[in-house]
Amino acid sequence: MSFLAVMTGLIFARFSRPRARLVFAHNPVVNMHQGQPTLMIRVANARANMISDAAAQLWLVRTERSAEGTTLRRFHRLALHRHENPMFILSWTVLHTIEASSPMFGQRTEELAASDAMLVLALSGLDENAVQELRARRSYSCNLIRWGYRYADILKADDAGQVSIDYSAFHDVVPEASPMASATPE
Repeated sequence: MSFLAVMTGLIFARFSRPRARLVFAHNPVVNMHQGQPTLMIRVANARANMISDAAAQLWLVRTERSAEGTTLRRFHRLALHRHENPMFILSWTVLHTIEASSPMFGQRTEELAASDAMLVLALSGLDENAVQELRARRSYSCNLIRWGYRYADILKADDAGQVSIDYSAFHDVVPEASPMASATPE
């Protein structure tokens, strides 16, 4: 009987763990934000509950040559406008400004592709219902980046003022109406 109780507890613990049901946009976009070219990645919480103390880390992973000529894979953490979200309920757009200190500064899609570059976005947070940590990760190859585009609007409010996400347009990107000469790769 003790064996049955232990096995039941283990099986329950294994299958009752919450799963991170996060939706990541299919394409990162680069567009002007506050006058500077900015890399943006949209994420949504597909659960009906809140993820508290959510944290994001964005990495640029690429092949580089050392001064000695050795080829190696380097991980560059990209600085985010906001790497924490105290209440991740609906959606979150992770932003990285492409400025002189950014490893992406002056890079064209061709240079990123030649270095076999990819973006890795890692998210973590606390599921408030199960009081357990959630983790999710998404990788993007550099050819998925859409330069000069923005995400379509997805937040909708009903007559009562309740805000919801229109998931049918979640992955949609639209060309930006204003020119962004400094953000497009040369």
